[in-house]
Amino acid sequence: MTDVTITVNGREMKGSVEDRTLLVQFLRENLGLTGTHVGCDTSQCGACVVHVDGKAVKSCTMLAVQASGSSVTTIEGLANGQELHPVQAAFREHHGLQCGYCTPGMIMTAVDMIERHGSSLDEETVREELDGNICRCTGYHNIVKAILAAAGASQAPAMAAE
Repeated sequence: MTDVTITVNGREMKGSVEDRTLLVQFLRENLGLTGTHVGCDTSQCGACVVHVDGKAVKSCTMLAVQASGSSVTTIEGLANGQELHPVQAAFREHHGLQCGYCTPGMIMTAVDMIERHGSSLDEETVREELDGNICRCTGYHNIVKAILAAAGASQAPAMAAE
């Protein structure tokens, strides 16, 4: 067993894990943060995306011991209390979900995408970057629409300040 210390959603969390424990397992089984989903066990679906030190990572591809000392944000850490994160609100407003299983990973991927691309984010880039996230319920149209709306909303305060 190896001791790990990971800051998860702003709180320092400690635990003892087997060296082979995946980050997604630590989050779900040790910490009870079940918003991060396991969809395929082969790192193809993207349902397990979290942010590690500010970057989107498929948590089924990272060991918990590799994340020790890092800061991890899960879907549970995006909202501010009852106030949804702008990407979460856009997914709700634009019907960017069906069954919801892929939604946490899609949202975490979208937040990372918006942070990296800002106002230059376009439909082609969104579709290209969603390549590692699988949704079996939709044709991705509303997911793309929600991400573009959230990207536009995130730019509105900056434009108003100019």
